Amino acid sequence: MQNEDKLIEIRNVTVWRGTTRVFDGLSLEIDQHERVAILGPNGSGKTTLLKLLNRELYPVAEPGSRVRILGRERGNVWELRKRIGVVSHDLQQRYTPSTTALQVVLSGFYSSIGVHGQLARRITESQRRSAQETLAELGLAEMAGRQLREMSTGQQRRCLLARALVHRPDTLILDEPTAGLDFSACFDYLARLRTLSESGTNLVIVTHHLNEIPTVVDRVILLHQGRVVADGSKAEVLTGARLSQVYATPIRVTEVDGYYLAYPAD
Repeated sequence: MQNEDKLIEIRNVTVWRGTTRVFDGLSLEIDQHERVAILGPNGSGKTTLLKLLNRELYPVAEPGSRVRILGRERGNVWELRKRIGVVSHDLQQRYTPSTTALQVVLSGFYSSIGVHGQLARRITESQRRSAQETLAELGLAEMAGRQLREMSTGQQRRCLLARALVHRPDTLILDEPTAGLDFSACFDYLARLRTLSESGTNLVIVTHHLNEIPTVVDRVILLHQGRVVADGSKAEVLTGARLSQVYATPIRVTEVDGYYLAYPAD
């Protein structure tokens, strides 16, 4: 039996954004069926890593350097996006306020921002039905025709989650999933991620907030200045001493019912 392809395999990559070298010799592997949080302060390389995984950026072509997603270095990006759903604040900001919830979800079939013109005419009844069912699963059935401007931030974020889920992907990659949400919306969103994970969906969460890491996550990768400085269980990585060093401020960490919280050490 052949070994299962890695979800993510990054070997010795160098990545530039403009004149800034973000990664220099980065290596990182994530297996399928893992539930992982990628943590780090602003400027640590989290956004660049997300763009690398989403094929928005490519590394410098060098011998022995590669980025493989589900075993593929290039290949059919469309097929990869059917298997990996992405939810990010950046993606949310690209939609116009007049876009309806249903249009947001339907755009997931084409990796587009909304559905307009000829694209709107390509939407099938099957796709429309699947989009409506996905909205219903996330408690948004009655908002299918409502515009984003008429929704709360939490409802908008659930629309983006529905967009990612409409393909029934194996894996979700989420960038700071609860940023901008109040307590109620945050707790609701984390509960939905836990339910998805328990039903078999793989999670990769990119964040700099400990409280965004759901209890189901069992591996944490800590980035600092473009390098992996720690990789292990939550208990191993999320320590006050380690986070104080990376974030350059005194931090204490406490664990409550599987959630990790950071607060000032002084």
